[in-house]
Amino acid sequence: MPKPNDGPVEAFRQITAATMRAVAHEPGVTVAFSPEGVALRGTDARLPVPSRDLPPAEVAIVRGEADAMALRLRHHDAEVHAKRAPQGQMSRAIFEAVEQVRCEALGAKKMAGVARNLSAALDERCRAQGFARIADRESAPLPEVVALLAREAMGVASPPEGAKRMVDLWRPWIEARAGKDFATLHKVLEDQDAFADAARQLIKDLDLGEDEASATDSDASEAEGEDNQSGDEAGEGTEGAESQAEALAGGESRETEAADGADAGAEDADGEQAVGMGEDGPERPGRRWRPHGPFTNEPDEPLYKAFTTAFDETVDADALCDADELARLRLHLDQQLGHLQGVIARLANRLQRRLMARQNRAWEFDLEEGMLDAARLSRVVTNPVFPLSYKREKDTKFRDTIVSLLIDNSGSMRGRPITVAAMSADILARTLERCSVKVEILGFTTRAWKGGQSREKWLTAGKPAAPGRLNDLRHIIYKAADAPWRRARKSLGLMLREGLLKENIDGEALLWAHNRLIARPEQRKILMVISDGAPVDDSTLSVNPGNYLERHLREVIEYIENRSPVELLAIGIGHDVTRYYQRAVTIVDAEQLGGTMTEKLAELFDDEWAMTSQGGRVAQRPRPERKTG
Repeated sequence: MPKPNDGPVEAFRQITAATMRAVAHEPGVTVAFSPEGVALRGTDARLPVPSRDLPPAEVAIVRGEADAMALRLRHHDAEVHAKRAPQGQMSRAIFEAVEQVRCEALGAKKMAGVARNLSAALDERCRAQGFARIADRESAPLPEVVALLAREAMGVASPPEGAKRMVDLWRPWIEARAGKDFATLHKVLEDQDAFADAARQLIKDLDLGEDEASATDSDASEAEGEDNQSGDEAGEGTEGAESQAEALAGGESRETEAADGADAGAEDADGEQAVGMGEDGPERPGRRWRPHGPFTNEPDEPLYKAFTTAFDETVDADALCDADELARLRLHLDQQLGHLQGVIARLANRLQRRLMARQNRAWEFDLEEGMLDAARLSRVVTNPVFPLSYKREKDTKFRDTIVSLLIDNSGSMRGRPITVAAMSADILARTLERCSVKVEILGFTTRAWKGGQSREKWLTAGKPAAPGRLNDLRHIIYKAADAPWRRARKSLGLMLREGLLKENIDGEALLWAHNRLIARPEQRKILMVISDGAPVDDSTLSVNPGNYLERHLREVIEYIENRSPVELLAIGIGHDVTRYYQRAVTIVDAEQLGGTMTEKLAELFDDEWAMTSQGGRVAQRPRPERKTG
């Protein structure tokens, strides 16, 4: 139970975890809250992190995800499921999706609160996957459509508003072929084995290859019988006994191997599995689809982790080299800035004018207390007791803003890109400081090439499998938010130091910068990333899936863009970052960076980018389409 001194978020986490154990009838369930998405592996559950003010909509979504996992643990038999699962990627995805619907239906029919939570979580999943934008059958993921129709047939709820059009595209075709199968599914909800039979019949009636799977199973059974018979006839001879043993082992495991093969086939070229984000499906050529049920007990993609954090460091820039070298590097940066003084002045003045225009003072008049309004002096003389003779200056919310600039310090930024990035950071810090906007400048790289002490420790430990991140992080603070530019100006020259730029692990760097912003008291928080967008660390990628770092980066970006009050903007220099970030621009020439940074920041302060506070929640206006500059 929560302690009296626990904050509301911590109390919510404890209550959610306890409720999940109770619904699942499983006291050993462990629950972690993380921005890395939703997952269930065995009895280890991972849930999304709600906002600190616990808005009701987010609370319902988190509870819905927790209820879905708990019901899976309570009503799902993994052994029966694996044994009855069909072959083929599409068939297996539909089989998995309707099984998750069965588990949720059993809980929703008995508990009205659980039904509401599940609906909230489903609405969010449909919104996140963009089902409302689907306008043709080819773009609609068939497993999702079948799951939504099964949910409706079982009397749980109709498809959410965001998915109705997508479902209606397929409804006539599916109901004409398998309408009776949905009624059968409803009748056998309590019996997973009978439900599996009905689900396989549904897949067969939809002409999705179940006939072939059944024929394969039948052939396997016949082959097993023939092998057993031949083994018996062989007597007690060694060869006959070995043949019989092999046949028996093959017959028992053939169906499981077929299921495993379907899972393996669902992996794409980068090693992504169907549970996280599936390969191109036959119903969506050239597109990715995601199965409906991410709450499987079967092995899934490994969670992102670090083998060790003992050798990571967060360091001030001036601690990485002596004062003389720092002064020399700053002089070199000033020389680079010298021939651009005219351009710098124009950019800085343009940004300053746009920002200062939003800081015009405003007054509230006719108040009962405050400063005496000189325009109302006559009223005070004629009627001293008249109450509405005062004024008060309005609070300027714009001033309560912080901008964090996170710069990729990897080897791919070497040369002109990192020089221009340092110059632009210098311009930005000076300009925003004149506008009373706090600025923080950060950098990220690794302490060594190809591993460092983390890899040495892994080798000493005997090379355990799936070690996670296997390099020593180096996060650099060039300018703290509360430090004036004049005090931090020398530190910016460190970016030009030879040997500083190594490898880049973007996901953890983004979380680090984000968490620093969250801890700040300012009301408005802006995070601008300058990066090539592609995390690279040879040591980590050599012992983990090829998309390990990239997948984590995408999860972190999705969390910040959709569930955090921090506004995220990315700029790529010669690299396309629009494939990672929703609000991003790619520039071809490094010389464009200064102008692009100031222009994008100015846009953030325009009305179309403005963030407004509604009922204690931060609501963002629609983002523009991505573009490449």
